[in-house]
Amino acid sequence: MKVLFYNWVDYLDDEKRGGGVTVYQRNVIRALSEVEDVQTTFLSSGISYDLLSGRPRWERVRHGSPENRANRYELVNSGVLSPSHHSFGNRAQVSQPETTEAFFDFLRRKGPFDVVHFNNLEGLPAEALALKEIFPDTKVILSLHNYYPFCPQVNLWFQERENCRDFEMGRKCEHCLPNRHDERIVRLANAVAFNMKKWGVRPGTRRFDRAFLPAMRLARRLVGAYARLSQRGRKAMTLPVAPPRETAQMAQGLLTPLTLRHRDFETRRLDIVTLINRHCDMVLGVSDRVCDVAAHFGIAPALLRTSYIGTNQAEKFDQTVAKSSILRPDGTLTLAYLGYMRRDKGFFFLLDALEALPAEITARLRLVICAGRGDDGTMHRLAALSDHFAGLYYANGYAHDHLDDLLDDVDVGLVPVLWEDNLPQVAIEMHARHIPLLTSDLGGAKELSNCPEMVFPAGSIAGFRERIVALLEGKITTELYWKDVRHPVSMQEHLAELRAIWMGDTAALPPARAIQPLAPAAKPAPTPEVAKPARRRTRAEPAATAET
Repeated sequence: MKVLFYNWVDYLDDEKRGGGVTVYQRNVIRALSEVEDVQTTFLSSGISYDLLSGRPRWERVRHGSPENRANRYELVNSGVLSPSHHSFGNRAQVSQPETTEAFFDFLRRKGPFDVVHFNNLEGLPAEALALKEIFPDTKVILSLHNYYPFCPQVNLWFQERENCRDFEMGRKCEHCLPNRHDERIVRLANAVAFNMKKWGVRPGTRRFDRAFLPAMRLARRLVGAYARLSQRGRKAMTLPVAPPRETAQMAQGLLTPLTLRHRDFETRRLDIVTLINRHCDMVLGVSDRVCDVAAHFGIAPALLRTSYIGTNQAEKFDQTVAKSSILRPDGTLTLAYLGYMRRDKGFFFLLDALEALPAEITARLRLVICAGRGDDGTMHRLAALSDHFAGLYYANGYAHDHLDDLLDDVDVGLVPVLWEDNLPQVAIEMHARHIPLLTSDLGGAKELSNCPEMVFPAGSIAGFRERIVALLEGKITTELYWKDVRHPVSMQEHLAELRAIWMGDTAALPPARAIQPLAPAAKPAPTPEVAKPARRRTRAEPAATAET
């Protein structure tokens, strides 16, 4: 069986872009390398560009890690920059014929493939899904690790501050990103980086950091001169923008249609969803919640199936046991937050909620925070909690090799996400060590335990406090929490499921779950639920970045 995996960034990327999806893709390909009857190929697109050419093409990856070099490829000069926010709302995300043809040429030359499995669509025109019209025997699978088909910001996170359930026919998208990237500058920077990498200068090294800015200045002068002196140069350095679908024919003449900007976002969502429904054999959500969200935005329920990702952390579940009691004999708890100091991950909500807890509660709580260091104002807020809590312990980020030590004394993990976080890796890591999770009601983390008593409304300080009080009063027991627990999926179990999906062996799969409609979007509360102590204004909190 020949399988092509696609994601916007190389799974062995030196800059470790792509977050948990990159880690997942790397684990899957390495595991499949041990399976004799499966041959995997990998393709990425949207970040490698030539300086003086704009023609999309494909080639074997010639930079970075030498691992599996023979089966790693990339599309160069894609008309769709990735990640998505670099080409936010550009109609090329739906249609860009030259890039699509380069992709099809790759399939012709390196295939035929039995399966093309997209772990993302960023970096490609969505019309590439129509590959079945040329390769009718190829099975097309799309895994939803984010919400890119419905949201060019990918995470349904409006203006870096609130969960987005209704895009108001595209009107909210117009005002979503606080800052828009200049695609020409992004492309130029990518071209400089691409050429430096081909010359053996790898990102993350001092040599790369010292050479990049001088190389950018030189490249800008070179490209500027090329564009001034050559009509071909002007064309090469102009990123294509596809016209709206309903007026494409009119644009061929002297007149170009003028439409309101929000219509582009409206048709973008409609077109991508239509392409998915028309051409995909199956759409995999990495949690039940992802499938429900996808159906809410138009994906045909018959295509949707939950497929929890495989993880090497699953073995920890068999090596550990749940504590006899969540609450300690002395009536205290140790809470842990792992991940990023980002608003969408709920970190700043968590600070607000912890600051609002009364002294009689905080005196019985210890905190463990493992997250990359924030700005001075954020770190001051965090340190100030030590005056009120029984203990505060901090690590500037973490490595997987250190998780056992960091979590050894933790009683409850905190996953307070404010967006529909598909299934946070940190939740799996704590769950696999039999650490109960207190989660918001958004995203897939709550499905690991299926314990409603450990779920609070996202962004609700009062709801968070209520759950903490219930824990401290001993109302949530170990037996209650673990009675309907979901065992983490091992990589071997996940590969067996993928093979059944690729082969169309539905008899080997559990019955498809019925989609649960999402509740109507709630209006934000006009006033805080719980008054908080006044605090000194700090510098702006760091904005969230789109991760896939």
